[in-house]
Amino acid sequence: MTHPAFHARRSLRVVGPACLVFLTFSTLSPAAEPAHSAGQPTFAKEIAPIFQEKCEECHRKGSLAPMSLVAYEETRPWAKAIRERVIQRQMPPWHIDKTVGVRKFKDDMSLSDEQIQTIVRWVDAGSPPGDPKDLPPPKQWSQDNEWRAAKTLGQPDLVIKSEPYTMEPRRQDVWWRPTSDIPLTEPRWVRALEVRPGSLAGRKITHHAVVYLVQDDPDGLDPGGAAALRGGRALFFEWAIGKNYDLLRPDSGRLLLPSSQISWDIHLHAVGEEIRDHVELGVWLYPKGQEPKYRTYLTPFQAVKGPLRNREIDIPPNSIVQSQHFTVLKQAAWLENFQPHMHLRGKAMAVDAILPDGTTQTISYVGNFNFNWMTNYIYADDAAPVLPKGTVIRVTAWYDNTRANPNNPDPDQWVGYGDRTVDEMGHAWMNVTYISDEDYEAWAARHKAEAQSAAR
Repeated sequence: MTHPAFHARRSLRVVGPACLVFLTFSTLSPAAEPAHSAGQPTFAKEIAPIFQEKCEECHRKGSLAPMSLVAYEETRPWAKAIRERVIQRQMPPWHIDKTVGVRKFKDDMSLSDEQIQTIVRWVDAGSPPGDPKDLPPPKQWSQDNEWRAAKTLGQPDLVIKSEPYTMEPRRQDVWWRPTSDIPLTEPRWVRALEVRPGSLAGRKITHHAVVYLVQDDPDGLDPGGAAALRGGRALFFEWAIGKNYDLLRPDSGRLLLPSSQISWDIHLHAVGEEIRDHVELGVWLYPKGQEPKYRTYLTPFQAVKGPLRNREIDIPPNSIVQSQHFTVLKQAAWLENFQPHMHLRGKAMAVDAILPDGTTQTISYVGNFNFNWMTNYIYADDAAPVLPKGTVIRVTAWYDNTRANPNNPDPDQWVGYGDRTVDEMGHAWMNVTYISDEDYEAWAARHKAEAQSAAR
């Protein structure tokens, strides 16, 4: 149940007029032995720096993870579990296959092959603590529920809050749909967006939040028609567990108009305790008077056929099912990111581009989807696919409704489409920046020349 791209090893190539450029990437198998300094790694010298860089943001006291990996005494009991999770690339939660399609990302939190092998060697050697003098200085972390984008962008220009909701200790899932006013008196363009629950406790009950933009702006609707299925509301942002923020590519943005509103669609679930919380939207704006050249649209490219609320998903008990859907790009476009969305039976998702000349390129593939982590993979500016008008975006999703799926609540149940966690859906959230044919041809000519020069 793997996508053909899983087995492919692609090198730099320019295909037809689309000029999709993918760089060669070779992987290191878990059994391979990287070059390393003499002697076995220790927690103090080799492991602690890795955990500071890749793990402590969540794995520290007062944060979201169930255990801290800051001190040796805290980490040692979890050594074997850590070894297993990093070998399987379940942690950090970066499940995209970096051997195919786009391989460069702005927000890559994954461990390198060498880092994985260092952790494996440390555990296999008995997890030695090492000399405390080798420990790096403690990393200072805020205990607040801070904006992640603030590290690079500063504090948001606007913070818009939903009305709070009190979730009872035990009840069925809730979809909370309040509206909030946007405090603007003049049009402004958006360059970055982030959503977070109002408190750390709120993260326990908030699975995801879809943010719609309600304003009189026909140009704000996705040219692909996705927003028209939602009563004319434009999709503005989507947040789910594991997602950070959307940083739109340079010279692109979303438009906010005065007297507009945010319409929330917040999925909440009970966790055994009463929690009252709200959801917040952070907005980073372009300077006043600055208008980006391009407009970016949040688009859920479907893997499932059928109109909204009547999608065609049929997953019999104890079965593995594939679903596939096609969307035609009505204009030339940049694809900015990839965030697969499925539920508990979701296993894998692939996004392919079928170009006007008939050739096919894999854009991204996640073969180890985990419903608990809706990771958003933001493409690096020089790696984001640029596609001509008429390209077909093919999204394929695989669902595992068997006992082999550890997340499956009941493999003897039939599963259909629905919003509930026990139902299924399948789409790829992608920011799409539409450009003119002239801009595309200029981009294609420039990158074709660069590829030919690199091949010499």
